[in-house]
Amino acid sequence: MLYNLLRPALFKIPAEPAHRLTIAALRLAPLSHKPTMTPTLCQRVAGIAFPNPVGLAAGFDKNAEVPDAMLGLGFGAVEVGTVTPRPQAGNPRPRLFRLIEDRAVINRMGFNNQGADVVAARLRARPSVPGIVGVNIGANKDSTDRIADYARMTTIMAPLARYLTVNISSPNTPGLRELQDEGALGALLDAVIAARGDQPAPIFLKLAPDLALADIDAICRIAIDRRIDALIVSNTTLARPPLRSPHAGESGGLSGEPLRDLALQRLRNFRKSSGGLIPLIGVGGIASADDAWARIRAGASLVQVYSALVYAGPGLVRDIVRGLEARVRAEGMGSIAEAVGSE
Repeated sequence: MLYNLLRPALFKIPAEPAHRLTIAALRLAPLSHKPTMTPTLCQRVAGIAFPNPVGLAAGFDKNAEVPDAMLGLGFGAVEVGTVTPRPQAGNPRPRLFRLIEDRAVINRMGFNNQGADVVAARLRARPSVPGIVGVNIGANKDSTDRIADYARMTTIMAPLARYLTVNISSPNTPGLRELQDEGALGALLDAVIAARGDQPAPIFLKLAPDLALADIDAICRIAIDRRIDALIVSNTTLARPPLRSPHAGESGGLSGEPLRDLALQRLRNFRKSSGGLIPLIGVGGIASADDAWARIRAGASLVQVYSALVYAGPGLVRDIVRGLEARVRAEGMGSIAEAVGSE
């Protein structure tokens, strides 16, 4: 209710300054270190016991400034980043746009972040409290060897992260999505696995929704062969369904409600191609318990949200968690794990 009162004033501020203001406010907020633990919603993925299946997607807390504040809102996990080896400013401003009429966001941020050293120092300084914090890793825009960047990021972050997400699906770093091609992907994952060494951090792979079915088949074969721990489906899209906002023509990745159906379909495609042999994490356009439930029934073991928070506020997290708990009870299930892939 408080967020609904504040939102009109917040929306008078351009999107990126408003986001920075939000991060600053969260840094000052009193912390609650108790994740929302709901026995029927606990999910074990890649050896990690997630207290509930609703995670914060990468992009909100790029520099690991407020992971514990976000866990205090009820998230089952928080993914920070994307982090690159060296700091980079990202693309020219303006680069983040609210599409209010569409409950959507377009961004062309370009992996703006303070770099691996700063983020690693923050993660080391975190208090010893419960909570799953993953790190989303990427390559610098001007890198001459992007696979080497991912390997370096793995070496730095594997000792600090509960899991690592290899992000090769952002549309805002030129050429990055080429790493989803079959030959490049195998070499990339081999380098990341070698760089992880004996560290226990599972490796997740974040993928684009703008993939052909043949690409999905190839990615699943490679991921299963390399024993990748989970696939995150999906990142933002370059597609442009009908939109009403005056910002609809902006370049960059589209997220939020218009992405929902495409992301759900891609999740179904990955479930079919993988034969259920690799856990899936659904993201893209999830704004309610019904959206999360649909993703879980389509094969997702976990879900992530971000853009919907812009419109619904922080109470959305607990609303989704409570809604999923009610749905499990209504279906007569003992655990949400029974719903995964039940579509």
